Amino acid sequence: MEKENKGNKPKFNINWIYITIGIVLIYLFFTGNDTSASKKASYVQFKEYVSKGYANKIIANKDEGSLRMFVKPEYIRDVFKTGTEQTGRAPYIDVVYPSNDQLEDFINMQQEVGNFKGDMSYEQSNGWMSSLLINLLPFILIFGVWFFLMRRIGGGAGGAGSNVFNVGKSRAKLVEKGEGTKVTFKDVAGQASAKQEVEEIVEFLKNPKKFTDLGGKIPKGALLVGPPGTGKTLLAKAVAGEADVPFFSMSGSDFVEMFVGVGASRVRDLFRQAKEKSPCIIFIDEIDAVGRARGKNPAMGGNDERENTLNQLLTEMDGFGTNSGVIILAATNRVDILDKALLRAGRFDRQIHVDLPDLNERKEVFKVHLRPVKIDNTVDVDLLARQTPGFSGADIANVCNEAALIAARHNKSAVSKEDFLSAVDRIIGGLEKKTKVMTMEEKKTIALHEAGHATISWFLQYANPLIKVTIVPRGRALGAAWYLPEERQINTKEQMLDEMCATLGGRAAEELFTGHISSGALNDLERVTKQAYGMIAYMGMSEKLPNLCYYNNDEYSFSKPYSDSTAQLIDEEVKRMINEQYDRAKALLETHKEGHAQLAQLLVEKEVIFAEDVERIFGKRPWVSRTEELLSLNENQEEQQKQLPETPQSTSENPTSQNESDGTATTPESHQKEDTEPKL
Repeated sequence: MEKENKGNKPKFNINWIYITIGIVLIYLFFTGNDTSASKKASYVQFKEYVSKGYANKIIANKDEGSLRMFVKPEYIRDVFKTGTEQTGRAPYIDVVYPSNDQLEDFINMQQEVGNFKGDMSYEQSNGWMSSLLINLLPFILIFGVWFFLMRRIGGGAGGAGSNVFNVGKSRAKLVEKGEGTKVTFKDVAGQASAKQEVEEIVEFLKNPKKFTDLGGKIPKGALLVGPPGTGKTLLAKAVAGEADVPFFSMSGSDFVEMFVGVGASRVRDLFRQAKEKSPCIIFIDEIDAVGRARGKNPAMGGNDERENTLNQLLTEMDGFGTNSGVIILAATNRVDILDKALLRAGRFDRQIHVDLPDLNERKEVFKVHLRPVKIDNTVDVDLLARQTPGFSGADIANVCNEAALIAARHNKSAVSKEDFLSAVDRIIGGLEKKTKVMTMEEKKTIALHEAGHATISWFLQYANPLIKVTIVPRGRALGAAWYLPEERQINTKEQMLDEMCATLGGRAAEELFTGHISSGALNDLERVTKQAYGMIAYMGMSEKLPNLCYYNNDEYSFSKPYSDSTAQLIDEEVKRMINEQYDRAKALLETHKEGHAQLAQLLVEKEVIFAEDVERIFGKRPWVSRTEELLSLNENQEEQQKQLPETPQSTSENPTSQNESDGTATTPESHQKEDTEPKL
């Protein structure tokens, strides 16, 4: 019987707290909140007290026919038979009087004889409802503020976290099967290798028996790794859309809370819901917020709550059944700081790299984002893809949107090629500022600087091919040289030195042809210095420190991985390398100073010049880049296909020669040189 009674205990309900608070408030109201003593007295006793001079102040209520007589401190013991410690400083007696006229006559008579020298006042009755509200108002305000804070802590109105007792509930957004936006792999352009990796996950969710019959085990988790904007979240949504299963989505920061144990509780609740909806997908975006490596430099004050949350996440992922049908996808761009236990086999079995799109993938991304855009026949997708190396999918979407805005600003009926090229310029270089005031001397200095970049890059074998040079201010830059960088997988020392020499061409031109140097090379010097330190300290490209790498991946380390003497040697090697390339740049400019002068004068006159203008001054570029070779090869293949009409042609392989010779310049990716900063 005792066991049965224990099992039938009533469950806790928060309404009991509210009821208790209400009873306490009502009790306080009816018992009164005045700390002074009082007692009831007859009208005869009242007249006696006044006659003896006990009255200090009288407050009468005409509507109720009652009054309060406050007793003078020296007569408190005579009236209440006790001292002020028990009665308070302002005790009073409650009296019901017969009529207002009799009371006034009595008080006037006592004032004339000098027995009553205090104040006589009247008050009106506000009713019991008003008194109730006035007395309860402070408690109502306190309760309202407390209730509001509890709801805010619990996650706001509605949902599972509507009060503090539900703060441990999961905040994951659930998209049920058949609901929400239908995102498939067709909406994810490019990323063929990443899609191939996750197709097996989709196949398992659709037909798990195919794998389990052969004894196979599906990966429990897949980690999407890549730079921002490459489509990791979109790829996870596409997996859920293709598999057509419930999809839990949340951020890693949603687990972390100010209360101890909340993060671990939310992890448990999330996986409990996922098991009930199995088969399903859990997607945790920015998992590095909760999955950072544990035990790193505890002296600096580690986040124990975050580590407890991570421990619970590790336990839940490892505790799944082999074929539970719940798959975890996570995304991060900081895989190097994740805990190793999170990346081991059995948890996140696969790391799917979602890299920046290459040339062909950028074409596919452009085609996806150009679907809702009205374009004319001048838009060449191949040209746009070549002009945007290093752009992510989000960057390309921004280019398409910015081009549409530019076309609408000029009241066009369709978006043209010029609008897209202006959009790329706008995104890379910033807003054009033609109204910026510059003196003629400053303008000539900037022209000499930018012409120096163009001249050096034209005669170096591995320098990036030039597209255009401008002295029109954009953003913080007063001028820029735009290039089309080659998409290399590796870089040789010779290639990096040529790029360094071309970057120093602006400062070298200033010193040679103006006799002084300016602050316009700030960006150039910053880039060259970082590149030189990287080549020597990380890549082992130094004569005195060959084949050594001092790269330290420990973000909590406060010591250099080399000695002070080695640091001095690195500094000396950096200075030597930069000075050699600077002298090389000056020598090249001395050799071609006449052409450089013509180029600078043309820049002053036109403000924007293109590769065709440079070719007219210096002649054809002596070096053909790998990019130009590939473009020429593509053109030859297209010509051969045109001569064979029975051969089907791909619509994506359009001739590009006319786009490269029509005088319209483009802007490549971040390899453009924003090298002329505002004057100091």
